[in-house]
Amino acid sequence: MNADRLYKKGLRLEYFTVGYNILEAIASIISGSIADSIALIGFGLDSIIESLSGLVLIWRLRQHEKISEAVEGKIEKRAIKFVAITFFILGSYILFESIKKLVITEISEPSPSGITIATLSLIIMPILTWQKYKTGKQINSQALVADAKETLACAYLSVALLLGLSANYLFGFWQADPIVGLIIVAFLFKEGREGWKESSEEKF
Repeated sequence: MNADRLYKKGLRLEYFTVGYNILEAIASIISGSIADSIALIGFGLDSIIESLSGLVLIWRLRQHEKISEAVEGKIEKRAIKFVAITFFILGSYILFESIKKLVITEISEPSPSGITIATLSLIIMPILTWQKYKTGKQINSQALVADAKETLACAYLSVALLLGLSANYLFGFWQADPIVGLIIVAFLFKEGREGWKESSEEKF
């Protein structure tokens, strides 16, 4: 497969990722609001941020060989810094809500729809991870390989979400919801810190 076809494959993978994440975000936030689940809401908010990151990568792939690497790097780093700030803001919100739920005993309702969302993500994300990683290696795109790792991290989050929602649904362990919320917070802060560091490597 030639380079142009591989770049187009990379774009198709990113278009699918962004579209799926948007739908996942809407479904997660609605289901989370109905069940009063901060874990589900946090999962949905993370999907929104991942969509923004995906849009940055789509732009980068579409601009392949159209602009200089210097200009491309500057624009990309600014976008990454914006996404990093968003990670910190949403992480702080989820941290506050998770702690509040634990302290004042806000009990979430079981969410069968949330379990379905987490299960679908757990099936789809590993497949996307492998396809992105393989394509990124073939076209020597560090950005696409890095995005594959982000997608794999989303799969890990899906595991945590599925375990938490299942514990509440099957055993009434309501504390699992804010605990998973705190796991998502740790992930958001980690991604925000790494994104900020990456965007600050060069001065604009």
